[in-house]
Amino acid sequence: MEGTPDDFGPYRLLAGGVVPRPIAWVSSRSTDGVDNLAPYSFFNVVAYDPPVVMFAPVGVGEDLKDTPRNILDTEEFVVNVVTEDLVEAMNATSATLDDGESEFDHADLEKVEATTVDVARVADAKVAFECELYDSMEVGSSTMILGEVVYAHVADGVTTPEGKLDVNKLDVVGRLSGGGYTRTRDRFSLERPP
Repeated sequence: MEGTPDDFGPYRLLAGGVVPRPIAWVSSRSTDGVDNLAPYSFFNVVAYDPPVVMFAPVGVGEDLKDTPRNILDTEEFVVNVVTEDLVEAMNATSATLDDGESEFDHADLEKVEATTVDVARVADAKVAFECELYDSMEVGSSTMILGEVVYAHVADGVTTPEGKLDVNKLDVVGRLSGGGYTRTRDRFSLERPP
């Protein structure tokens, strides 16, 4: 079968064909001091010098959800990495809540204040990136948020003896499509050709 993205349904085509996708579990704080936490699977790293990550929530202008609105207002956020032990809580934070309600409370998650930005982070996240807004842009019906990583939290249990992140110790969960997720336990290595 062949055709344009519209022939397949563009969301389903991209969400089902670009898999697995990492999950940005983004914490932000409103100008009124309400903590927000929401998962986004249209997420990735953009650059390492400077270190920049991006995620692209659906919505533009007046249709922005709490997370992008908070970030555009405050220019700060944290990306918490979703590991298998936190996947149920992550799913709980995708619920639609009333204004003024915090997903941290809804999912019964412990939070701690970030070090360099005025945002809470997930206390049990094995990796968390504190970010300052680098840029944003509307891309069709989504708003792409780019954040410069200004501080990182990495749990001791997922590092090498030299203090580097050890991906083999990090049981990250990835997004498929619909209600599908995947674990990163089945790993293999390839040598790059010269």
